[in-house]
Order: sequence, then C-alpha cells, then structure tokens
Amino acid sequence: SEGYVVVGGSGSVQTLTATGYRESPLSPGALVWFTPGTIHRLVNEEGLRLIVLMQNSGLPEAGDAVLTLPPGRLTDPDDYRTAVALPVDAGEAVQEKAARARRDLAVEGFLALREAVEDGDPEPLAAFHRAAAALVRPRTGEWRTRWEDGAATAAAATAHQLDALDRGEAGHLADARVHAERPSAYGRFGMCGRLDVYRT
Repeated sequence: SEGYVVVGGSGSVQTLTATGYRESPLSPGALVWFTPGTIHRLVNEEGLRLIVLMQNSGLPEAGDAVLTLPPGRLTDPDDYRTAVALPVDAGEAVQEKAARARRDLAVEGFLALREAVEDGDPEPLAAFHRAAAALVRPRTGEWRTRWEDGAATAAAATAHQLDALDRGEAGHLADARVHAERPSAYGRFGMCGRLDVYRT
C-alpha cells in the first residue's frame, strides 16, 4: 500500500482499479491511500508537496510498481528496464529529460487503460496486470527478504511484546529507543516526482 499526506499546494491523484477510474483532489490536510494493484497518476496543479508513506520499506520505489507503458513495451523485461531506467551517473538535466520521457510513455499507457475501463472493457487492464506480474516475478526473492527484514520482523516483535504484556511483563519497555533521521537522498527522481528519501 501507498499513502499521500498533502502538506502544501494542490493537485489530484488519478487512480485506476478493476472497479473503475477515480480522481481524488489533493490539498493540504488530505490523506489518500491505496492498495497494491492500484494504478495511480499524480497531477501537480500548483506546488504540490506530499509526505509519501510506503508499506514494506518502500517496495513501490524499489521496483515493485510497474509503470503503465504501452503494451508493446511490457512484454520484454530488458526493453521495459531500458524504457524506465534513469541514467544515475548523468547530470541533472539528462536525468530530468529521461524522467520526462519515461513519464510521457507512462501517461500514454495510463490514458489508454483509463479509456478502456471507462468504455467497460476490462481486458486491457487485466492484460497490464498479467504483464506487470511477469515483469516483477524475478525480483520476488529480493522483496521477500526486504519484507522479512522489515514489516514481518516488526509484526513478530509486536506479537512478542503483546505476549509479554499478557504475562504481566514489562521488560521490553526498557528497550525503547528514539530515532531521528535526515533524508538519505534529496530531490531524487521518483516515479511520481522528486523525492527526499528517508530510511526507517
């Protein structure tokens, strides 16, 4: 899942699922979240600033999300990776040009999927889901490790703490710690804009 807390500016998030198309306005104080399988497109109308929360240690930005490129670009994993990759060692202008080209391809595919859904044709969206699953399948082992080391470990720790409380034990409370972080990256090109990245 992924969620947006709007802290400034205005815009919208356009979402597409098997249940249809939806556009949610974004203004300060708004909270919008969605589950895996939701195709989403952010529209920045005026200075939109968000806090983005990602489940499972940021899997979407780690490649879990598949951009809505036109169908012909989704069948070959190498072609897809080439189309969405940004030249990390290049200068800012080159990266921005590549990010805009990637965005334009994704918008082209998104608009075609939205039109099909609005016309009552579920097959293009279902075909996209199948192609996306095929593209990410080779990385599931890596993501399983990320999940096991992150969310699954946190859930198991919570279970142990609840068990301790059931026994009337409070020793785990002495293990409390405070963490304060600065971004590990500033202004990184993400799939939906520029990101300041925090590792939690």
